[in-house]
Amino acid sequence: ESPLYLAAFILVLGGAFTKSAQFPLHFWLPNAMEAPTPVSAYLHSATMVKAGVYLLMRMNPVMGETALWETVLPLFGVATLLAGTLLAIRQTDLKLMLAYTTVASLGLLVMLTGFGSEKAIEAAVYYLIAHSLFKGTLFMVAGTIDHEAGTRDVRKLAGLRSAMPVTFAAAFLAALSMGGLPPLFGFIAKEEIYYALAIPGAWAIALTVLAIIGNALMLVIGFAVALKPFLGDRRQELHHAHEGPVLLIAGPVVLSVLGLVTALASGFSNHILVSPMASAVAGQAVEAKASVIPHIGLPLLLSLVTIALGMVVYLRLDQARLGMAKLLWRIGWGPDHGFDQAMAGLVRAATAITRIIHNGRLETYVTTVFVLLAFTLLGSLVMAGELPAIPAMPQLAFYEWGILAIAFAGLVAVIWADNRLTAIVSLGIQGFAVALIFMLFGAPDLSFTQFMVETLSVVILALVMTRLTLHKSDHRPMRQRLVDATIALACAGGFGLLLLSVTQVPFNTELSDFFAENSRVIAHGRNIVNVIIVDFRGLDTLGEIAVVMVTGLAILALIRIRHRPRTDDVEDLEMTVPTERPEIVR
Repeated sequence: ESPLYLAAFILVLGGAFTKSAQFPLHFWLPNAMEAPTPVSAYLHSATMVKAGVYLLMRMNPVMGETALWETVLPLFGVATLLAGTLLAIRQTDLKLMLAYTTVASLGLLVMLTGFGSEKAIEAAVYYLIAHSLFKGTLFMVAGTIDHEAGTRDVRKLAGLRSAMPVTFAAAFLAALSMGGLPPLFGFIAKEEIYYALAIPGAWAIALTVLAIIGNALMLVIGFAVALKPFLGDRRQELHHAHEGPVLLIAGPVVLSVLGLVTALASGFSNHILVSPMASAVAGQAVEAKASVIPHIGLPLLLSLVTIALGMVVYLRLDQARLGMAKLLWRIGWGPDHGFDQAMAGLVRAATAITRIIHNGRLETYVTTVFVLLAFTLLGSLVMAGELPAIPAMPQLAFYEWGILAIAFAGLVAVIWADNRLTAIVSLGIQGFAVALIFMLFGAPDLSFTQFMVETLSVVILALVMTRLTLHKSDHRPMRQRLVDATIALACAGGFGLLLLSVTQVPFNTELSDFFAENSRVIAHGRNIVNVIIVDFRGLDTLGEIAVVMVTGLAILALIRIRHRPRTDDVEDLEMTVPTERPEIVR
């Protein structure tokens, strides 16, 4: 119901989908496989990549139960599930195969989170726990194989069962859980998934069919990782392979056994893990009751269909891998290539903008600054939804009208001046008139400062600008002058309207009263403005002085560089008068 829901929805999903590698932002996760295997196992099974899914789960009670939530999340989730499993079929590296199945698993979790029902949330929690156990096991098994056999290429691995029996047992248990086979915890998770999806409706039926395909391919990859390297005849180049040390195989053994124990002791697991997690996600008490004992019904039938489909594809794995390779080759482009092209386009756009704006012309820099300033001032007023009220014209004394007339005459003279000196003097006249206005309104300190600034500005500008040569190309045509006038009027209008808006806001006198009451007592000064500048905000004043000092040092450096001979001049001097080179260079 909130008008900000759509914006919040887009931002939350943007962050969560990127973090949890949802299609089409999934490509970064498999490319992060350069990390050592224990790190990959930890990050890709239980922690980092699930942060986005965790966010969506915790936001479900607040942002869920809307048509947008229950459509977009399942749609992207099932797309990620299929993309991850199909791309995993194409791979031959054990870690890459597992990485793409992690993408698929995250998609399945997002789909269940978006489905919205209490059973779907419960199924998501079951699968989250199961995935952490079997994926951590298989990642560390892949690392053990790589360490002992020297390769992770599944085409070069076979017959390691006798050399690495403990690793094979751990991998086999994890593969059973990944494929959703009893008596592992993954079986309970898969049963709950189908139980949550088995409701009437075309949308639920479509998601169920796609989930069957994705889960079947997950079984294929799990068996490929757990069986291909261990079964068959051992290759000659693998005769040196042997079982890893205890500390290396302890991790996969513990996780695989936990996948079995949590399923067999499902009552304890439900009470300790599943029910509290599902209750936190659902925003209400959820009592999980699933067990490893299957119940005759549609979920069991769907599980059998999944297993049968997975076994058929596994027996044709080489043909499936070849077919996916051909399909990807025909498609050519993918999200990762598109991302690379987008980054290249961003660099090209930045280069073009830089070439236009940073062209070495002060005119361009000043124009850009004032255009953005005008947009900021006027845009803020437009976004506020209303303009300030125009106050009635006050009664002015004749001398006040005279000061305003002098200020206006100075502005007109600046605009119509045909030489620099006239423009500088006219600008000074306008500035002195403003200083008089400050004095009339009871700000003598500000007025004195304005008098000093205007005096110095007129003198310095007259000395500098009159010495610069004015070329014909420096004369601006009428079109450019109209553009400049438009920008100036926009900035002036923005400042004027903003000032009116500020003056019409109720004034809070708390700070004014504090300074008036404490300037004499605390700072021992009668001039409140001076006390504020040098005492209450002394650090601010010190910073302003530092800025002026740094500016002066920069100007001094420029002057010294201007008087220093160029490199080619020095070389000419060295060639012509070598005996006096030190004096000349100095």
